[in-house]
Amino acid sequence: MSKIYLIPGLGADTRVYNNIDLNGYEVICVDWIEPHKTDTLATYAQKLIYHYNIVPKSIVIGNSLGGMIAIEIAKRIPIEKVILISSIKIIDEAPRYFSLLRMIPFYKPIPGKVFNSMGYLIKPFFGQMNEADTWLFKDMLKNTSPAFLKWAMDAVLKWDNKVIPPNVTIVTGDKDLVFSYKKIKGATVVKGGTHIMVFEKAKEINKILKRILTK
Repeated sequence: MSKIYLIPGLGADTRVYNNIDLNGYEVICVDWIEPHKTDTLATYAQKLIYHYNIVPKSIVIGNSLGGMIAIEIAKRIPIEKVILISSIKIIDEAPRYFSLLRMIPFYKPIPGKVFNSMGYLIKPFFGQMNEADTWLFKDMLKNTSPAFLKWAMDAVLKWDNKVIPPNVTIVTGDKDLVFSYKKIKGATVVKGGTHIMVFEKAKEINKILKRILTK
């Protein structure tokens, strides 16, 4: 049976998959490793391949930033299935504000540790969360390496991928305020799904994943 590698999003860890049911599969949770300041998403993906021994015919599931890295992994080794959740496949699907932030990178002088305490600013983009879920997401952000946060923001904005590797499936929500479903071609769209639907709409996501994995 193929191994499933779970890659979280920016400012998160694999607890974002807490409500996802992959019973019957060998699941490997990918924790972030420290990047070098010169790393791109492509070179970082290669480091993850080595670090976690991601082998051909594996299955990779990536949420948000994790989806972009999953694409880069699949460009380097033949992956059985690449499943993106609340993410994008190519730069053409990125929101317009990516271009603006590339031209005016106001975030660069901000120390990485400042981003760890900015959960109150990010929360509106994630949709409605109860008190327990809000605590979890703030805790994930707080415990993410400041150096990684700073690097990842820059690496994401510099990502210019135009290649869609084989066996890619993308699932997105129509209420996602980070990546608009209207720009993403060929996606399975979840009604009412926000950028954290992998967590808050897990029941529906589990049904979709089951269909994809059993094809």
